[in-house]
Amino acid sequence: MRADRTGPPRGRQKEADRNDERILRAAREVFAEHGWAAPVSEVARRAGVGMGSLYRRYPAKEDLAQALRVEGMNELAALARTAMADHPDPWAALAAFLRAALSGTGTGSLLPLLGGRLPATEEVDAADHRLRAALDDLVDAAHRCGALRPDFGSADLPLLLTHLNLRLPTTAERALELHQRYLDLALNGLRNPARTGIQPAEPPSWAELRELWNAP
Repeated sequence: MRADRTGPPRGRQKEADRNDERILRAAREVFAEHGWAAPVSEVARRAGVGMGSLYRRYPAKEDLAQALRVEGMNELAALARTAMADHPDPWAALAAFLRAALSGTGTGSLLPLLGGRLPATEEVDAADHRLRAALDDLVDAAHRCGALRPDFGSADLPLLLTHLNLRLPTTAERALELHQRYLDLALNGLRNPARTGIQPAEPPSWAELRELWNAP
């Protein structure tokens, strides 16, 4: 009879955990770059694992995508809880959460891409509950202190992040700068009442906008 494993993973389990981390990291990159139509073989190639190893853990693309959905929701919930713990001021916590969610390279930005394609599962529902609870607490606190406009709800946050996190065909540094610029403008409009004084990043020129629109 095998004894229950305690302590850090060893041997095959440790290698399986490393493979899983590599697979999920590669899947985030591949789906972000190529969309839902991306081949699973590209995920395996980037992860440096064989197709057999990938299929043992994720028998279908849908299984891999579901794992990313759960990871993405858990990631956003953790960011919200961290923001509230680090910032006693509710408005500062809300702003910190949004900045962290835009600055990260995790799976939260994949939720719009994967959403609407896959059915809910018990694991997805549980992650959804955790995310909603965290965002409810974040938004409710900002409402109670009078900092946030009353018509903005917790369900607005993921959709706002979707709009602010649009993938742009420019450098990662400039894309982040532009995302943060529009976040600053959005935050200014979310105040109750709206306040001024925020200094957003340098706005794009028309020439830069044309470069984003047009292929070289």
